[in-house]
Amino acid sequence: MSTDTRTPPRTASTDGERVTPSPRSRAAAVLALARFEARELLLQIPVLLFLALYVGYTAWHLFSGGEGMDDYPALQDVDRSTQTTPLLLAVAVFVGVNRAVLRSRRASTDRHFDVLVMEPWRRTLAHALSVLPFAAVTALVVGFQFTWAALKPGAVGHGSPAELAVGPLAILLAGALGVLLARVIPVGFIAPPFVIGAYAVTLLVSASTQGSHWVSWLGPVISDEGADPFPSDLIGRPAAWHALYLTGLAVLLLCLALWLSGGRNRLIAGVSVAAVATVAVGVAGQSPGEPASLIAARTKASVTPEKVQVCTDHGHSRYCAFPEWTGRTADWAAVVDRIQSRAGGSAGGARLTVRQRIDARYGLQDSASIEPSTTPGTVTVGTRWGGNRVPEFALGAASVLVAGTEENVGTTCDARVVTIAWLALSTQPDPLKSFRDVRLDDSIKGSAVLLAPTNPMSMSAQQTTVVRELLMKPHYSVAAKVKAHWTELTSPKTSTTRAAELLGVPAGGKGTPADSESGSCEE
Repeated sequence: MSTDTRTPPRTASTDGERVTPSPRSRAAAVLALARFEARELLLQIPVLLFLALYVGYTAWHLFSGGEGMDDYPALQDVDRSTQTTPLLLAVAVFVGVNRAVLRSRRASTDRHFDVLVMEPWRRTLAHALSVLPFAAVTALVVGFQFTWAALKPGAVGHGSPAELAVGPLAILLAGALGVLLARVIPVGFIAPPFVIGAYAVTLLVSASTQGSHWVSWLGPVISDEGADPFPSDLIGRPAAWHALYLTGLAVLLLCLALWLSGGRNRLIAGVSVAAVATVAVGVAGQSPGEPASLIAARTKASVTPEKVQVCTDHGHSRYCAFPEWTGRTADWAAVVDRIQSRAGGSAGGARLTVRQRIDARYGLQDSASIEPSTTPGTVTVGTRWGGNRVPEFALGAASVLVAGTEENVGTTCDARVVTIAWLALSTQPDPLKSFRDVRLDDSIKGSAVLLAPTNPMSMSAQQTTVVRELLMKPHYSVAAKVKAHWTELTSPKTSTTRAAELLGVPAGGKGTPADSESGSCEE
């Protein structure tokens, strides 16, 4: 029988000897320091200011918007729209956490840390963890933005959780980079010049590589804005791979900072290896360009949309939309029905085909114009709705009722312009405002170009005056005259002056000799 004479490890001391804390107490100390540093970070004026601006701007954007396209969001665009604004907060967090790490150096108190139980790498970890509340606030704001849009009755499409994660991940990445920079270059005012230099290098690399896909996706945010909303299956962004890449990169930067602070144990080494692998997998997944299958699907939706659309009958007409937009066909039908109720002749009961069209062949960043349809009775509608898009669609529908096809609208410059404009705009809640909205110069005087989903329509100063006078009259008084003189008002031989006489409004001056005398478009 033997006696164990080994002395157990000392965990407490009353005689001045060094204390060996337990793992639980070490973790508690790191978390306590992280909470303290988070409060100190919030009290920094730049961080507090940009956090307030971020939350305030988002709230203003959500609550101050009136009726318009914001009431009809495409959720596959909404998720991407949450990514850009948090970048300003990320810059402030980067500068703030960098200053926080270097606080002891500025105050010449570094030497006092040598007598503390907490190792330097654990203090570095606490600084990195202090960023978590800001990432959580960003996640809450992003989630509220998306939920607010998704609950609107006019919302369509599907969002991506990976796209929504980019904003909070950008905050975490900025915090980890700020901590690492403080350990690599422990100089007090290095963060602002670093931000400026990083921005300049980003512009230089983007210009030298001509915006290559794999280079662009190395940045934290790639917005891809410009085109009208695409169906969700045509987006083609490697969002999940990018979120994986940002996560791995944030962890890798943190591990480098811990390693520089003396944290060279097996756990940190293992996490570092896993982070490197995660970054590599993320980069490999997001780097390839658009696959051939995606390009083929976009081309099919652009050239032959009828092969991928769902059609529904409302009243006299048929409405064909991409699957995510089928719930919006009732809104289109309401506009068409109001127009046909004021049209004369066979146009009042004509069967139209309203087809949703996009041109997705040029990607998410290019807003390509849509070629007018040559098929009689076919009206084009886009993937945006609300605001100016409603009177523009009404103008397109009225144009087809009067001119026969969208292609014919481009050569319409006689009394038919007056008929088309009155039919489309008199059905709007505020006709004069809608008249202003569809004109390229936002006025209701002089000549201008009227916008429509496809071909725009030219309007002379005389036609503008006639239409303005008509829109100021009660619609029922004009509608009776339009129906009574429908054949003449839709004839290419009828001049604007004659249309004014038929409708009982001042002609507003002479048009071109051709227009005034014969109604022809040729001068």
